[in-house]
Amino acid sequence: MEKDLRMPAIEEYKVIYEDLMESPSSIQRDLKLAALMTRMEQAFHIPMLKNEEWEKEHREVIGLYRQVSDARSL
Repeated sequence: MEKDLRMPAIEEYKVIYEDLMESPSSIQRDLKLAALMTRMEQAFHIPMLKNEEWEKEHREVIGLYRQVSDARSL
């Protein structure tokens, strides 16, 4: 399978997440984390409802997605 060069790799999302976590403003950080989650949903086609089969196939993606979600202080 050929990689879509327009879709950022999970490693790029990890770097974005780490950069966001250095933000001193929790309000701005939460907004940016929510935006990151939306971008990940679109890029990796993360299902709206829990799908165990999809999660098994995309462990690294769902792991980072949950990490981003848990990092919000909402």
